[in-house]
Amino acid sequence: MTPRGRKHLLKPLVLILATLALEGCISPSADSIGRYTAPIGGSPVISNETPYSTALRCMSSIVGQHPVRIAVGQIADYTGKIEADGSGRKVTAGAALMAMTALSKSGVHMVERFDTSVAEMELKYANNKLIGDDKNPNDGDFRKIIAGSIPGSDYYIVGGITELNFNIRSENASGTGGGTATNATTGTLGGNVYVMNVGLDMRLVNTNTLEVADVISYQKQIIGHQISAGVFDFMGTNFFDLSAGESALEPIQLAVRSVIERAVLEMVTRIYRVPGGGGVCASPLNTAADPLGDRRMPYQASNQPNPAYRPTAYSTENNNDSRQNPYGGYSSGDAVGDVRLRGRY
Repeated sequence: MTPRGRKHLLKPLVLILATLALEGCISPSADSIGRYTAPIGGSPVISNETPYSTALRCMSSIVGQHPVRIAVGQIADYTGKIEADGSGRKVTAGAALMAMTALSKSGVHMVERFDTSVAEMELKYANNKLIGDDKNPNDGDFRKIIAGSIPGSDYYIVGGITELNFNIRSENASGTGGGTATNATTGTLGGNVYVMNVGLDMRLVNTNTLEVADVISYQKQIIGHQISAGVFDFMGTNFFDLSAGESALEPIQLAVRSVIERAVLEMVTRIYRVPGGGGVCASPLNTAADPLGDRRMPYQASNQPNPAYRPTAYSTENNNDSRQNPYGGYSSGDAVGDVRLRGRY
């Protein structure tokens, strides 16, 4: 390497080393609390919310009047999509946990059926007289197994994530410009926008009769964009090439949570036959395209809750409009009209 080349290479290395020395990010010896370095960041923990969380919490005052026990079964990923590097699936395997959180937000009385391994082990230990009695721990007594101590469920929720469609529609533009001379400044600018979607199919089953009480099929579109820019120029005998970019994608797993919370919200409003089409619980949605946004729900209900009412299974009717236009709403050019997301009662 020529002396001039070593000179130009040495300058950036010196700057980098000086920056690291000034920052003092890493120490070869641990500090007083046992760390070689302090982690970056500091974002606080916040609640994991969707546009439907407020409406779900609003339902708790209504749900508490007519307790119904609901369990959550398997809500699996049926898309079959995996990461290109083989690191895992594109879609979360925790959809059932998201459904439990949504039910909890709405105040629904849940019973555990998803993971009963600990309870089964406790029952086995109690059956073998290995667990002592908590009330009298010193008298050698053991926990009693009482028949009928576990409450049953009235309904359970199962289903799966059935769609993950990439690049439903995309738009991009780019350009390059600059002088015509060999050493003239040139620049580039480009950007693109793309849309994908995720779909959910979920059903509510009567535990006693195994009748399917409700079926939901919802989809949510996800948007992403990329922007990039660059400049290339000569400065005497030197040149520089600068580029910058920005990209963003709506979180896929948050979209899955939103679809699940939207489905749970409607299941709860239907199974409890919420009066007045959701009433004030519809107002927090702030989404004109959502059926709950205009406070019109596709079911009939009385104006006041009946204290003696016990929710039972219900039947649905097909929405013929949506069946005639099954892909309505996938693009801005599709005529959706007054097609609701669910069949009318």
